[in-house]
This record gives sequence, structure tokens and C-alpha cells, in this order.
Amino acid sequence: QVQLVESGGGLVQPGGSLRLSCTAPGFTLNYYVEGWFRQAPGKEREGVAFMATSDGSTYYADSVKGRFTISRDNAKNTIYLQRNSLKPDDPAVYYCATDPRVRYVSFDPSEYNYWGQGTQVTVSS
Repeated sequence: QVQLVESGGGLVQPGGSLRLSCTAPGFTLNYYVEGWFRQAPGKEREGVAFMATSDGSTYYADSVKGRFTISRDNAKNTIYLQRNSLKPDDPAVYYCATDPRVRYVSFDPSEYNYWGQGTQVTVSS
């Protein structure tokens, strides 16, 4: 069983920036795709950013294009989500996810079985 661990959440002002990290202690993150999801209170979990491990190509939800950047540091076995220009509707619990069965970039959370515990992001002045 792969356990993912997110960190980096917290309180940030509107327009501010925050970087989230995701690592997997004891496991090398190298499945076909790793992704970040978020879930706001009362809303469904949605995919926001994904990276294909094979070539580093990235994919984003329309709502975050130009503001969020997914990246990885193989030496640190860590996936990052850099979030800039945070908006009041960006607050949510952010999760990273991966799954060996997912062989394409999928924004559907039901296709992923390996998740972190989530990290809370609050945007407030």
C-alpha cells in the first residue's frame, strides 16, 4: 500500500502564493501519472493538476491554468503544486494521488486508489 503525505497548506491572503508538497515515504513516485485534487466544503473532489511521469507533460483544470504549476523533484521523491494568485474560491483541502492502474491522465478521482491525508488551504485577508 502506497501512502502519500502532503504538506504546505495554511492561511494565505488573496493574491498570495503557496507551494504544496507530496511525498511517499518508502516508495518511489514513478507511476504513469501523479495528480493534485482539491475538495471544498459541500463540493465534489476535483482534479486540478497532473503530470505524466514518462515525459513530464502537465495538464491543468481550466479554473487553475496560468496560476497553478505542478512539478517534481526526483531526487527528493516529491511532487509540488505551486499556487499563485490565490482566489477566494481556491480554499479547499488539497490531496495528491496516484495509482498504478491509471495509464493515462485522468481528472476523475474515482480512478485513483492511493491518496494522501490532505492539506488545508485557507484564503482570507
